[in-house]
Amino acid sequence: MDIIPAEIIGTALLILLGNGVVAAVLLARSKAENSGWIVITFGWGFGVMAGVYAIGQFTGAHLNPAVTVGLWMNGNIDFGEAIQYWIGEMIGAMIGAALVLVSYWQHYQATEDPGLKLATFSTGPAIRNPFWNTLTEIIGTMVLVLGVLSFTDPGNSGPGESGLTGLLVALLVVGIGLSLGGPTGYAINPARDLGPRIVHQILPVPGKGSSDWGYAWVPVVGPIIGAVIGALIYILFFPG
Repeated sequence: MDIIPAEIIGTALLILLGNGVVAAVLLARSKAENSGWIVITFGWGFGVMAGVYAIGQFTGAHLNPAVTVGLWMNGNIDFGEAIQYWIGEMIGAMIGAALVLVSYWQHYQATEDPGLKLATFSTGPAIRNPFWNTLTEIIGTMVLVLGVLSFTDPGNSGPGESGLTGLLVALLVVGIGLSLGGPTGYAINPARDLGPRIVHQILPVPGKGSSDWGYAWVPVVGPIIGAVIGALIYILFFPG
């Protein structure tokens, strides 16, 4: 399978399960309503795992433009391939978000708060401060990219050879969510936030409010900077 269709499928699975668990926890009259942050973080981890194992054999399953940046900087892919990854990731994220809307359509109708509806598409800060919110996204994504590069290092005789890489990355995402996700909802993935935010803007979500474009740059810029820092740490300090 080529890069673009594979990344579309993998990223759509990630967003369907990830934003799906947010919808389950936040939307009115869902059986999982109010089940909490731990449920959300594990749901996202399982979404990562599903996406990775679905298409990992074809593309390595980046599912995240920030991860693609890190792997490109490390020389794993060339720039032309990176562009294909980014295209697939954005399209997949939008498809995944649309499928969540379809799956929870009645619950969007039953939910009054437009802020809760937006939260099932994109992230938002617990305390709005662009500097600190961006810094949080930088740190979380730095940890993610450094972890991905380490787990997939040919010199690492553990996870890469045993087929556990996808599981370990999924658990890393859970860990980042539990430890660093509180301030911003941990996008750590530009496509994960921007693609669904576009879907929220253009589709007829029942009773929706603003798509909060004033904040939208934070979960894009922060993860890209974090990816660059994580890749540089790996390149400079981890012997090849």
